[in-house]
Amino acid sequence: MSRIGQSPINFKDNIEVSFENKLLKLKGPKGILEMKILSNVNLKVNEKRILVENDDETPKGKANWGTTRALINNMVIGVTTGFTKNLEIVGVGYRGAVSGKKLTLNLGLSHTVEMDIPDNIEIKMDGNTKLAVSSPDKQKLGQFCSVIRSKRPPEPFKGKGIRYADEYIVRKEGKKK
Repeated sequence: MSRIGQSPINFKDNIEVSFENKLLKLKGPKGILEMKILSNVNLKVNEKRILVENDDETPKGKANWGTTRALINNMVIGVTTGFTKNLEIVGVGYRGAVSGKKLTLNLGLSHTVEMDIPDNIEIKMDGNTKLAVSSPDKQKLGQFCSVIRSKRPPEPFKGKGIRYADEYIVRKEGKKK
């Protein structure tokens, strides 16, 4: 069983940490994140270190302990450097554009797909077909990228659609004549 919860989380001077009433708030150069801590997990916040302590020795309690530590570590990384996912739009005539807080996608459908960009998420376009989506919140970033990809997932015959930049699409052979 992993003991990831034991290792402390170190952070730099440019992060402000406050922990009151089981609510952890982190403020850094990339933004502000907050998280409600479970009742069976305690935190000790020192000058440049967060230590996660477990009160529940059951298997579920230990799992919550490690998960809480991992989520807090992701918050620290998010407010200092942030997270980025790269998406590609593949297909003839498929393209995207960002204007203000709207993402517009032309994906070969009868209509253009317009999506509102949530707060704390930035999208940078490289040409018409490459998107760099970044955010300090790893969960919201993954969820929003998944919603973008769901508008036209890559199909296995020609590989057209929206895919992650590092994603490999298993191609199928077409019909035999």
